[in-house]
Amino acid sequence: MSILQLWLARHAAPLIAPGYCYGRWDMPADAAATQAAAQALAQALPQRVLVWHSPLQRCAQLAHALQALRPDSISQPDDRLQEMDFGAWEGRRWDDIPRHDIDTWVADFAHYRPGGGENLQTMLLRVASAWQAAQSLATEQQNPVLWISHAGVARCLDWLQQAPATQPPSAAQWPQQAPALGAWTCWPLGAA
Repeated sequence: MSILQLWLARHAAPLIAPGYCYGRWDMPADAAATQAAAQALAQALPQRVLVWHSPLQRCAQLAHALQALRPDSISQPDDRLQEMDFGAWEGRRWDDIPRHDIDTWVADFAHYRPGGGENLQTMLLRVASAWQAAQSLATEQQNPVLWISHAGVARCLDWLQQAPATQPPSAAQWPQQAPALGAWTCWPLGAA
């Protein structure tokens, strides 16, 4: 009996200077880094993987580069795999966001809407929905699933392994680890 897995690959380095809040801000990733990530992923992935990707262009680039190398990995966009929407904070330097606003977010980490965007509770629910769909599809088709997505989605999956989507985390509880840019991690989907 083998274990089906959900692979989560993070997009390659986006074309933005470090220190900026860019959540859903849509920008391309570095082309050479994307190609290198696609080549490494193409070699590591099992056959007949089902691929879903965030519609943001930095993820779509990696999905298309992977598909060129692995025609068996036809991908489809899924809005549930987008990064958190930071509203008016998008495109601003983290250092330029008032400390009071960040402290307010930390104090009500799951429910505060940073920059008037999306709150973490809403993001957790959408990622949990995608997770359930991935489990169902993988079990039905007996194939692993790959998500090409973002650090925030990876952290949501880490949280969902510990607690239900309806249990709000505090900032101190929130997972800090995520795949490096262009790298991936895996979670078991269940027995095949």
